[in-house]
Amino acid sequence: MDAALRDRAGGIPGLLRFLTEYGEAVEWDMARYWPGRSLLDLWRGGLTWRELRVFLRYLPRDSATARAVRNASPEEEAWTMDRHLLASIVDAVRESTYAAIKLGGDPKKTGRLKPPAPIPRPGVAETQKSNVIRFGGRHGSGAKQLATVFGRPAANQ
Repeated sequence: MDAALRDRAGGIPGLLRFLTEYGEAVEWDMARYWPGRSLLDLWRGGLTWRELRVFLRYLPRDSATARAVRNASPEEEAWTMDRHLLASIVDAVRESTYAAIKLGGDPKKTGRLKPPAPIPRPGVAETQKSNVIRFGGRHGSGAKQLATVFGRPAANQ
């Protein structure tokens, strides 16, 4: 938020340009964080430009103005760092549960068990490609897959 104010030309002209672009969000934040004040107070004389600048500079990261400056979608804004970390923990627990069941379970019962899909997150593409290397049977020796993992052509190619 502070960087958005610094990147523009300073003084009152810079604040005017900022208000032209993000005025509605600023109005919303003033109603939320500074009850009893509004942007109209600038023209009525009840609010100075300096007070407005200080108010804007120290708005919290989750304010409407900060979200408008970042131009973030509502879905991206809902996924805070805490939520990303919690989703990672849930994924790790699910994967370790899967591994424990696969290793300790009856192969006849766990043979078709598939690994859990990770919790979908915004900005993180889902990977469809499996990193499982299969040896023998109808999949071949796995030499081609190993070669791609290690970045070299297979010995028999």
